[in-house]
Amino acid sequence: MAQLWGGRFTKETDQFVYSFNASISFDKRLLRQDIQGSKAHVRMLAEAGILTEQERDRILTGLESIFLDVKEGRLMITDEYEDIHSFVEANLIARIGEPGKKLHTGRSRNDQVALDMRLYVREELAEVKMLLLALMRVLHRLMKENLNTYMPGFTHLQKAQPVTFAHHVGAYMEMFKRDYARLTDIYERMNYCPLGAGALAGTTYPLKRERTAELLDFYGPTLNSMDSVSDRDYIIESLSAFSIIMMHLSRFSEEVILWNSNEYQFIELDDAYSTGSSIMPQKKNPDIAELVRGKTGRVYGALQAMLTTMKGIPLAYNKDMQEDKEWTFDAVDTVKGCLTLFTGMLDTMTLRKQQMEASAKKGFTNATDAADYLVNHGVPFRDAHGIVGQLVLHCIEKNIALDDLTLEEFQAVCPAFEADIYDAISLETCVGKRNTIGGPGQVAMQEVVAQNESFLDQERKKYESFNK
Repeated sequence: MAQLWGGRFTKETDQFVYSFNASISFDKRLLRQDIQGSKAHVRMLAEAGILTEQERDRILTGLESIFLDVKEGRLMITDEYEDIHSFVEANLIARIGEPGKKLHTGRSRNDQVALDMRLYVREELAEVKMLLLALMRVLHRLMKENLNTYMPGFTHLQKAQPVTFAHHVGAYMEMFKRDYARLTDIYERMNYCPLGAGALAGTTYPLKRERTAELLDFYGPTLNSMDSVSDRDYIIESLSAFSIIMMHLSRFSEEVILWNSNEYQFIELDDAYSTGSSIMPQKKNPDIAELVRGKTGRVYGALQAMLTTMKGIPLAYNKDMQEDKEWTFDAVDTVKGCLTLFTGMLDTMTLRKQQMEASAKKGFTNATDAADYLVNHGVPFRDAHGIVGQLVLHCIEKNIALDDLTLEEFQAVCPAFEADIYDAISLETCVGKRNTIGGPGQVAMQEVVAQNESFLDQERKKYESFNK
């Protein structure tokens, strides 16, 4: 059992205790971050005069060789090591000898793992942001292409007023823009370097913590060593943001499932994003949307577990905090997988525009506009509301839409109706005249589409500049 401690102990740790305590089975995922942090630490130690340049170079070469050997399959990370830190240090010492024993100068596993997790979460926030941008680009395309694709808008899952498909998916565009902003906010708060905090009380070595932070692209060092090693707020915030993303995906998935049903038939999912039945040959199931909806609870669970673990932990580091990794890793994998698959599903689905429009008409979504028509012709709104209600009941009995009533039928209920009622309650008019910003009218929607275009272009340029 390779471990970084033992001088104070007189006998071996019980094997079951060792296995229960070890984290190598999952924190091996942090190899690259551990190597990255160690390289910065060694460079800083040399600049501070704690290591010689020769020692620095030998350690850096050794660290790089370990990383490459693991990456290319020449070196395996096995459970003989307690954690990824002991794996790296033990292999470094085996390769370069005495200088390798100086790697850990001025640091503890407590600030080391705090750094590794910050580096990991920071990278994953950027990855999730990129996936959100990819999804938003698909939504943006759907909005531009469907400014005149009419469909019913719903409240209480009852048809309410006519909107466009552009307006409907635009609501999700706003949700995902907020998700994107949340991830940016988390990055800004968490981007400070804990390395150099030691176990909890810093170190007597003349470390240059500002330099370590600079080498690792942090804004600066963390300002309290106890908080540095025991802070997991950034993980909790990230899991919260991931949970909200999943909630939005789950809501959207629920609508995709409804739209795909035989009763709605608003869309058809591409074969590549559907599955069949082992017994019913006619089935084409929206399994991707259902799985995204189902996996939302998995991410919620990670957030709840992390909050529960942290609520009773006194300062500073406690072993409980080791539990943060598996939950975070699983949540990250789940969110990234769901975003990728959901984006592909949306990008390839086919809209049944005529079915959407027919559903809007048959659902009496223009009833409010019929009432407004009467108000504009001098009928008090409460009376107009009752009159249109009678017309709707008449249409239900005849299984027709308001648009299908004759002028005589309109006037039999209220003489204020005139021939222009048909234009007033057409879907084009009902939607088109709602042009206050945020509404479904084409003028309002074109302004929103232009703003989204600018936002997506601005974010694309940021990433292109960053990656140069």
